[in-house]
Amino acid sequence: MNRRKFIASGVATGLSTATFGYNTKEQKRPEEKRYQNGRSPWPICLDTATIRPAKSLAEKVDIAIKAGYDAIEPWDGELADFEKEGGNLKELGQKIRDNGLFVPSMIGLWGCIPENEEAFQESLTATRNRMRMASEIGCQHVQAIPNKVGENYDTRFVSSCYKRILEIGLEEYNLNPALVFVEMFPLKTMGQAVAVALDTNHPKAKIIPDVFHMYISEGGFEGLKLLNGEMFAIFQFNDAPKNMKLEDMKDKDRVFPGDGILPLPQILRDLKQTGFKGCVSLELYNPEYHKQDLFQVAKTGLEKTLSVIDKAGV
Repeated sequence: MNRRKFIASGVATGLSTATFGYNTKEQKRPEEKRYQNGRSPWPICLDTATIRPAKSLAEKVDIAIKAGYDAIEPWDGELADFEKEGGNLKELGQKIRDNGLFVPSMIGLWGCIPENEEAFQESLTATRNRMRMASEIGCQHVQAIPNKVGENYDTRFVSSCYKRILEIGLEEYNLNPALVFVEMFPLKTMGQAVAVALDTNHPKAKIIPDVFHMYISEGGFEGLKLLNGEMFAIFQFNDAPKNMKLEDMKDKDRVFPGDGILPLPQILRDLKQTGFKGCVSLELYNPEYHKQDLFQVAKTGLEKTLSVIDKAGV
């Protein structure tokens, strides 16, 4: 029987196309998970620097819970102080999870990528302790901070250090270290961070973009749409102030999302197109906000972040 007769006989005998491995029903795509009562495609995280003057890490956790965040991103010094005061990080992590939040990242592994091999080996004790704390509170990632790489850093050596930190984090602490870039450090731009991550030749290499440092480093935002969202551990969110020269801007000058000059709705549209599924984390250092009621600062920051997401239409 030739092919034409075979197909015709199938139709005549009532065989459906499903018999041949086809499904005539339209395949439904799985519904995208939404957060914040459907307003966001990403969980919204509170970086604790935003409410830094709060008395303790426990109080910052309570503020994040009460304000309605999906996640909280603490700093290593806060975890260390919490332990010194008799706190148990595993129990605090359980409290966070019991209240429906999680910990996407901790800031961070200071000095984990220094200028030479001897300094790298010496840094590992402090790096491992920071990873231990991050792991005990339940972090998914930890920030690898290149604050000591040196002005004329060797990309291959930096990649080698980052790869070894990745392997330690994944194998010993169930953590995925991610590389940050900061205009005030030698490794300044997203492009430089991506180059280091790619040269590790490791499938779990990630970076953490921050819109403020994308702007003040003059690396810009266009490169975002060229990347796969799997490369981003989290996405730091804020705005740059109006009526200030770019070269004068410092971290303390960050403002609430939507109150400044950055093209945040377009940035979020581009972020969505990368397929990024992680947290958008509100990170502010503004001393004027620190003088205000910290719960209200957290609440206002969440609402302003969601308003920008609304405008982006994602």
